[in-house]
Amino acid sequence: MDAVTTFARRRQRGVAILSGSGIVANVTLRQPAAPPGAVVSLHGRFEILSLSGAFLPAPSPPGATGLTIYLAGGQGQVVGGTVLGELVASGPVIVIAATFSNATYERLPLEEEEPPATDEPLGFDAGVGAAAMQQNAEGGEQFPTMPPLYNVPPNLMPNGQLPHDVFGAWAPRPPTNY
Repeated sequence: MDAVTTFARRRQRGVAILSGSGIVANVTLRQPAAPPGAVVSLHGRFEILSLSGAFLPAPSPPGATGLTIYLAGGQGQVVGGTVLGELVASGPVIVIAATFSNATYERLPLEEEEPPATDEPLGFDAGVGAAAMQQNAEGGEQFPTMPPLYNVPPNLMPNGQLPHDVFGAWAPRPPTNY
């Protein structure tokens, strides 16, 4: 996984590992149920059952970057945990990943912390809300409208329904006679 870490660092991109499959050998893991500092070194070949993780470029903290793997041994035993050290392929390994730019690390507030007090819900534009309320008062819609998310209208269909002629387009058509 050094290649993924190097890619994220050099290109200043975040990398999300979504899935993986293949055979790896000699893996060192930290298991979630083990006491802190306990490490398990597995020798031999193992099949990847699950692979996921994230690699963020600096200045993200080390705990935000990591890889979790679940492996199957030759006797059918299943073991998993956080990968420590190298993950070496012992055959073809396929990794499904996504990259994203502007990777940032933000810590969510704890429950004890009070969020900043505002008069309006986050992302709510008073102009949009006033227009929606006025439209509802005139009887234009049955349901109250939500403010648009990312400036995209919440519903692109009039009255939330598809036109009737759309359903005919999905029906199978008989073959044409030549």
